[in-house]
Amino acid sequence: EEEEKEEDEDDEEDEDEEEESGVAGRFLQLEREQSAELRALPPFGEPVSHVYRPLDYAWRPHCHFVRRFCRGPKRVLFLGMNPGPFGMAQTGVPFGEAWHVREWLRVKGRVRKPPGEHPKRPVLGLSCPRREVS
Repeated sequence: EEEEKEEDEDDEEDEDEEEESGVAGRFLQLEREQSAELRALPPFGEPVSHVYRPLDYAWRPHCHFVRRFCRGPKRVLFLGMNPGPFGMAQTGVPFGEAWHVREWLRVKGRVRKPPGEHPKRPVLGLSCPRREVS
């Protein structure tokens, strides 16, 4: 029953994405295009053994973040990313550890397990208790 509810929520969010326009919609579309180009690159060789793509497995909270905070023209554009194992890798939100993303920004959305997850760097999503120290 819980799984059916999550699938229904995913279907609703997919429909919302298709209808999206404006700044957030354009931004998300550009991110999809750039992610596709990155996926097309040849795989990394040794010593790289794991590559996390949070815009794939944490797309839901990422979209919620963009839709909430990328609503229109801004006087300042703050770009950044916290690629650490307890930042964007957990939440899909740039420069955000789980507690801040969940409690301060109030971002919601299911984070799925990435394919090929490293056993020492599990993705726990918005419930990750670890803090990013950088």
